[in-house]
Amino acid sequence: MGTPYKIFVGSTRLRDPNKKVVRYTDRGPLGYLAYEVSVPPLRNPGDVRTARLKGPDVQRDFVATSASRFATPQVFRVAVREALKAKPAARGNVIVYVHGYNNTIGDAVFRLAQLTHDLKIDDLPVSYTWPSAENPLAYAYDRDSALFARDGLEEFLTEVSKSGARSITIVGHSMGSLLVMETLRQMAIRNDRQVMPKLNGVVLMSPDLDVDLFRSQATRIGDLPEPFVIFTSSRDKALRLSARLTGLPARLGNLKDVEEVADLDVTVIDVSNFGTGGLDHFAAAENPALLKILGQITAVDAAFGRDNAGRAGLLPGTILTVQSATSIILSPVTAITGN
Repeated sequence: MGTPYKIFVGSTRLRDPNKKVVRYTDRGPLGYLAYEVSVPPLRNPGDVRTARLKGPDVQRDFVATSASRFATPQVFRVAVREALKAKPAARGNVIVYVHGYNNTIGDAVFRLAQLTHDLKIDDLPVSYTWPSAENPLAYAYDRDSALFARDGLEEFLTEVSKSGARSITIVGHSMGSLLVMETLRQMAIRNDRQVMPKLNGVVLMSPDLDVDLFRSQATRIGDLPEPFVIFTSSRDKALRLSARLTGLPARLGNLKDVEEVADLDVTVIDVSNFGTGGLDHFAAAENPALLKILGQITAVDAAFGRDNAGRAGLLPGTILTVQSATSIILSPVTAITGN
């Protein structure tokens, strides 16, 4: 068997009762779940393979070994509190992953298990899954669903905070970054005092987000959580398509010039030199060489709750500082010397 992980989940998805295939694409109220996931031993870092028609191969496939639903937010809070007590290495820290466009619940849960395993994240893994249409042609539906899911994410983060979490890191991928930023913006406007003080960092991976919109959101939030890390790549084919759909030259995730966010206190990590052989839309999670060297970056360590004591302090690429922003352009050469 593989390495087990318990993934807590908040979901604003409803199952479509008219479909024979189990899909949760309709929009609904916030619900609370948990999945036990087995990460297989025979795989390369970054790979997430699921069961084929003949059934799962537990040595090579990610498998959900059990699933449970919590009847009330109070029951969910008790379960998270107990999980934090049983995981002393987490030190009370929680990482909340928000998936992107065209994702199923399984995609979201397995990806978080993979990130937790491959990046050696000690924080308690928690996923927020919003009602994607699970269809590559339903971009508009997914964008509207991401906006629909803002209140649910705010409510879910509040429940996680009340569960005894000492600190919270939020990771948003692709369109999930839009949802993260919109939710943080509305929480800042509401002057939230439950979640915002506990934010230990925000990581946006390949954010499918208009640059001007991001700047507006960041300005309204005010002091951004620290660290605030943005992974970008000029290779990202999915973001090129998204840019064409929106009629603009680029998205935040394929930002070409750090000057556009220079006045914001952010760390931009350019992973354009690392490909995945596909859409290159999630290199930070899928490229084995890149996964190997991410641990050398202090900002990433801090965001993912890792202890960076004893690091050699070697810079993993070209470092540029432009006003308040820091840009790191990673090179595959660094993978040779990575620990």
